[in-house]
Amino acid sequence: MNAYLAVKALHIISSVVLTGTGFGTAFYFFFANRTRSVPVIAAVSRLVVRADFWFTAPAAVFQPLSGLWLAHAAGWGWETPWLIGSVVLFLLAGACWLPVVKLQLHMADMAARALAAGQTTLPQRYWRCARLWEWLGYPAFGSMLAVYFLMVTKPALTGL
Repeated sequence: MNAYLAVKALHIISSVVLTGTGFGTAFYFFFANRTRSVPVIAAVSRLVVRADFWFTAPAAVFQPLSGLWLAHAAGWGWETPWLIGSVVLFLLAGACWLPVVKLQLHMADMAARALAAGQTTLPQRYWRCARLWEWLGYPAFGSMLAVYFLMVTKPALTGL
């Protein structure tokens, strides 16, 4: 196997890890929040933070590095519209994801403190963070789906 195919395989696997872990953790955290159960939210939020640091963050770093290397190795110019679109959408997803990480850390801390104190409810600021976390997730996930589309189809995107 040559270097291009090896990097391409790793790029595809890391894109699945990035999007799959992001969607999976969001799914569980979203529904854990709907229970309003402090023990459930504390456990799930701790695991969501862990998954982001173990899986999502490394894949988020590898994706642009491998993607740009692959585009260059395949002879795509930096001015190629689908490549520009992919980079812009990836940056949009990242601009949403970075505050989400901070919110998740804060939410996990609030839930852990509430659990340790034996509280049965979370403070209002937790729920404000949860709403913002959710609303930032929609454009991030939508952007990543659009990046997948652009990577696979490589449309001409004429007229931009």
